[in-house]
Amino acid sequence: DAAALIKELKGVNKRGYLTKNELFKIGMLKSPRAKKHYLANSEAEIKLISNKVFVTKNEKEKIQYLDELKGVGIPTASAILMLTNPQKYGIIDIRVWQTLYLYNEVNTKPNGKNFNSQDWVTYLGKIRYFAKKFNVSPRNIEKALFDYHKVEQIGKLYDKKNIVREV
Repeated sequence: DAAALIKELKGVNKRGYLTKNELFKIGMLKSPRAKKHYLANSEAEIKLISNKVFVTKNEKEKIQYLDELKGVGIPTASAILMLTNPQKYGIIDIRVWQTLYLYNEVNTKPNGKNFNSQDWVTYLGKIRYFAKKFNVSPRNIEKALFDYHKVEQIGKLYDKKNIVREV
């Protein structure tokens, strides 16, 4: 569960890198289908790349570095950032993106799929904006949008015509 993993990963930022076991746990929480890919990353490679992530201040670079790891796309990379710093990040997700799209907060990728690093920067800006506006964490905004989508979704999540009801 995410709350337990957040506690477990509490010292990662200070240490400055992820271990292979930590990457594996995060990956399995976000997307278990990529299990063999997470395992294909070497300990050294994970430490090197994750260290770059924790050193740079550039959000686009952070997500691009993490995307270099096998099995780690933009959504899993965002999970790594959120689980190691929930006060600063939320997870980019099909449900959250579709909700932002519905309310004209983002204007590309209405289906919320195939994210790139620029989508991440846009998304992060939006959830941080709302977090500041409502005095909560970006993680709280992400979870609220995710939960809203689950309640209001029409059709199946990956349908081409998946729509969320407007309020």
